[in-house]
Amino acid sequence: MVSRMTHPSAPRGRPRDIRAHQAILTSTIELVTELGYAATSVGAVAARAGVGKDTIYRRWSGKAELVYEAVFTETEAAPVPDTGSLTGDLTALLESLIHEFTAPAAAAALPGLLADFAAGPELQARIRSQFLAPAKESLVAVFERAVRRGETDPSVPVDLVLDTLAGAVFFHVGLVGERPTRQLATQLAAIVGRGIEAR
Repeated sequence: MVSRMTHPSAPRGRPRDIRAHQAILTSTIELVTELGYAATSVGAVAARAGVGKDTIYRRWSGKAELVYEAVFTETEAAPVPDTGSLTGDLTALLESLIHEFTAPAAAAALPGLLADFAAGPELQARIRSQFLAPAKESLVAVFERAVRRGETDPSVPVDLVLDTLAGAVFFHVGLVGERPTRQLATQLAAIVGRGIEAR
């Protein structure tokens, strides 16, 4: 998933050791892929990354949040698409989401993460505020540019459009397990783009 930006999950004002942070994320991806979500533990991640468990707990509330950031924030960390057209930008965004959801770690993590999210309203709220909300905010630029080009209307509900894009990929690839075709991103971008184009 491209180089990662600093996420707001770290306590404000605390200097972050970027190498340790990346080692923790990489170790998490490796362990989830090798062992599965259930068998991955914070202790195992700490041992592989060469850090103490307290280092992990200072940055993440627990295994679920750590796995989510390691596995499902590649699209958030990537530069905001700017292809010159709304359909092009949506296609680029969808390609990143498809790549994210088809990674081996995603397939291994998803069932366990969904169960933990369903059982933990506080965890859901934390994921929304720490990861999803900032990611959506950064993508507003895509739609602002589209409005200036006359491709869409300023009244378009950006949050709902982004949820539609992610939901389509999640259902098709993550939940149903369909193997994405090369045309999937383009097809979905065309469908959504037609739905929000300026009339």
